[in-house]
Amino acid sequence: MQLDASGLQIIDEAECRALLACAAVGRIVFTHRALPAVQPVNFTVSREDIVIKVSRTSRLATAAADTVVAFEIDDYDIEAETGWSVVAVGRARRVTDASEITTLEALPLRTWAPKERDTFIRVHPELITGRRIGSPAEKIVTPRSTSGRRRA
Repeated sequence: MQLDASGLQIIDEAECRALLACAAVGRIVFTHRALPAVQPVNFTVSREDIVIKVSRTSRLATAAADTVVAFEIDDYDIEAETGWSVVAVGRARRVTDASEITTLEALPLRTWAPKERDTFIRVHPELITGRRIGSPAEKIVTPRSTSGRRRA
C-alpha cells in the first residue's frame, strides 16, 4: 500500500477506473468566463471515456469544446471516517459524429435534470488519480453505487 505525503492511501489507476465505472454521479470542473466552475452530472463510461449528456445551450456544452476539464467522484462514511476520491483530468469534446451519437444513445445514461439533454460530451482521461482514507480493506466498489453518498 502506497501513501501520499499526507498519509492517504494512493489508489492505483486500475482501481480508479473501476470506481469510475461504478459511480453514477460526479462533478465536472470546467472554465466559465475565465473562472473555474463545478457542476454535478450524471455520467457513464464508454471505451474508458467519461460520457455526459447536456443541453446544447448549457454553459457546460459551450465550455467543453476541446478544452481540458477535471472530473471527480467520491464516496465516504462520516461515522467510520473512511472514504475515497477519484479525479480524472482530460480533454472534453462535443460528440458530433452521427454514428457515435447513435452508439452513445444506447448507453445506460439517465439525466436527472428535467430539461431536454441533446448533446453528448466525452472526456478522455489523460491523468487519473485517487486517494483513500481509512482501512485498506474498505473498498466501496459496488455496481452503480451512489457516488457522493454521505452516510451520517
